[in-house]
Amino acid sequence: MEKLAIDGGAPVRNEKLFYGKQWLDDDDIAAVCEVLRSDYITCGPKVSELERTLEKYTGAEHAVAVSSGTAALHCACMAAGIGSGDEVITTPLTFTASANCALYCGARPVFADVDMETYNIDPTSIEAHVTDRTKAVVAVDFTGQAVRINEIRKICDSHGLIFIEDAAHSIGTRYGDKMVGSMADFTTFSFHPVKTVTAGEGGAVLTNDEGLYKKVVLAHTHGITHDEDLMEESPHEGSWYYEQVGLGYNYRLTDFQSALLLSQMGKIEKFKTRRKAIVKRYDEVFMKIPEIIVQKEIRESDTCRHLYIIRLDLEKLTCTRRQFYDAMSAENVQCQIHYVPVYWFPYYKHLGYERGLCPNAEEIYKGILSIPLYPKMTDADVEDVIRAVKKVIENYRI
Repeated sequence: MEKLAIDGGAPVRNEKLFYGKQWLDDDDIAAVCEVLRSDYITCGPKVSELERTLEKYTGAEHAVAVSSGTAALHCACMAAGIGSGDEVITTPLTFTASANCALYCGARPVFADVDMETYNIDPTSIEAHVTDRTKAVVAVDFTGQAVRINEIRKICDSHGLIFIEDAAHSIGTRYGDKMVGSMADFTTFSFHPVKTVTAGEGGAVLTNDEGLYKKVVLAHTHGITHDEDLMEESPHEGSWYYEQVGLGYNYRLTDFQSALLLSQMGKIEKFKTRRKAIVKRYDEVFMKIPEIIVQKEIRESDTCRHLYIIRLDLEKLTCTRRQFYDAMSAENVQCQIHYVPVYWFPYYKHLGYERGLCPNAEEIYKGILSIPLYPKMTDADVEDVIRAVKKVIENYRI
């Protein structure tokens, strides 16, 4: 049964508005249908076309399309040579894949704390957690804002570490004069439906290093190659011949998914513009509400925001975060929480991780709430979200 609004009356809107949603149009559908009617629905030309498009858009030398953002992180870790006994530094304020990718390779995730204003991983905390076992840093562009790339690059170079930028949230973001995707040793993208552009599922690994690129290619396709330069046996019996030269996985993206993403990439600037307009409107309102803490941005990041997070100052409210969440839902504005600190989960607890490792991340988590942000939102939708937030705050204001 639908809950009544907090005042016992009608909610601010009649239809539920969710925190994120894809925008698919007739062009997207036509692009997919064209491939479904073609000779190749996987392992065909659309995958290569997508990879070239990602290279051109980001400025990266090489791109490999894969089946998910998680697969992208796994392939990057494999290509980086991460293995048993290694440590990988990452943030706890992320989806679990950012840490799990280290575990997949037998390494141990090490959690550095985040900046209290930007919510991104703090370079000072990265530096403090480097040991002689550290092999890589997985830095997450949380909500779409670029991490402090130059500072992290300097730390990685000084310690001989691989820099993996988890850009699952940040395709379309620019750092200084360069696009995200072209600066780290590896950059990984996700194309889940709530992201800026979607393939349904899907991901990509980008790098400027040809040697690392070839390792990613092997990692995402069973360790199998048709490249004669990588083969060990000679002479070959024919053009059909291939070799497995390493251990890899089936992380391929299909051609019809690639076609969908190619169509979406043609609209990415429109999507970015709309997302930025919504963020600007939210900022204008929420920066003036004392019960809300607004996420800050560094000057270098021209951000295409994937998520918009409000952080509740619960000392100024009579409710819990859960009560606020439920009240928003009753107003037909469905929020989400991004994210529970990774090491709080039972699986990590059983690995020996304890609460208290990252005080900033844990404090931020207590009050964060992701409100709706996606380009198909109308101006009326945006104002409904604002009205709902204001209404709930007024009800619980001390």
